Amino acid sequence: MNNIHIATTETIAGREIAQTLGMVKGSTVQTRHVGSHLVAALISLIGGEVKGYVKAVSAAREEATNRMLEEARTLGADAIVSARYSTSQIMAGAAEILAYGTAVKLK
Repeated sequence: MNNIHIATTETIAGREIAQTLGMVKGSTVQTRHVGSHLVAALISLIGGEVKGYVKAVSAAREEATNRMLEEARTLGADAIVSARYSTSQIMAGAAEILAYGTAVKLK
């Protein structure tokens, strides 16, 4: 499996972009676990990090990134530039995590 560089910048340091292949994206929908939701409600009263949510969001972000990378591989990309994440609530208790960027070929 080829190694695809991901950058939030418009370029890859030390490399020149030969061709823009287009936008690539990957998304996943994450729902809350009832137990985590109850713990979060308690923590919101006393303060502190909701570790269950942090773990769930991190896993969702990784899944969205992997799906974006797979789309880039399909296009034959060497890198993804201008990479971003977006989150939106799609219903009560469920949020979409979207990873997107521009797939490019490098010289």
